[in-house]
Amino acid sequence: MDNSLRGRTVVVTGGTRGVGAGVARAFVEAGARVVACARRPPEVPVEGVEFAPLDLRDPSAVRAFFAGLPRLDVLVNNAGGTPYRLLAEADAERHARVIELNLVAPLTASLAAHEHLRRTRGSVVMVGSVSGGRPSPGSAAYGAAKAGLENLARSMAVEWAPEVRVNTLVVGMVRTELSHLHYGGEDGIAAVARTVPLGRLAAPADIGAAALYLASDAAAYITGASLHVHGGGERPAFLDAATANKPTDKEE
Repeated sequence: MDNSLRGRTVVVTGGTRGVGAGVARAFVEAGARVVACARRPPEVPVEGVEFAPLDLRDPSAVRAFFAGLPRLDVLVNNAGGTPYRLLAEADAERHARVIELNLVAPLTASLAAHEHLRRTRGSVVMVGSVSGGRPSPGSAAYGAAKAGLENLARSMAVEWAPEVRVNTLVVGMVRTELSHLHYGGEDGIAAVARTVPLGRLAAPADIGAAALYLASDAAAYITGASLHVHGGGERPAFLDAATANKPTDKEE
């Protein structure tokens, strides 16, 4: 077992529920001291995780938070998200807030954490999304922000090497406490799961395990990388639409 994270200090942004809580729990189980920061405290606290109130869209507050830490070894930029909103149904300012949360806030946190991470030769894990690599109707600003986040991480990895490693988790669909709102209850979740090659949505623990790996000494030579955690992605629609290689009536 890799014990390289035992005793290390880890900050998980948005670490109070869903994917963030799964990530925080994974680091606690690995023996790290974990601080989860978010605007609101968790409804269901994760045992062993400290909570720090923080609005990640407030640069001054973010800088003050990181300046107050005695040490930092790993920053997981997980906070983010978006409501379903078609582009023409909102003004640019509303879409810009989505980009601010999903791209500018991780940049702000990373810059505020940089000196700590440089001293400890630590790492940054960005939580990206498959939405950054494909069309994202209904969440276009979110997809654009996640595409930018992945590119930012690659540039950051080059600029901050060799002291700080920076990698991205490209996350697919995850089953959280809010999944029923996105997919329409258990039937909707089951239908969506059938589109994933591995046959299920990810659990927060799956994302936590991947984040743990990228932050550990086992990944000491990995930086500027994007690790896809999406169960194999999405089955191409043309495979079901095409008639080639399907049995005909005569063959049956």
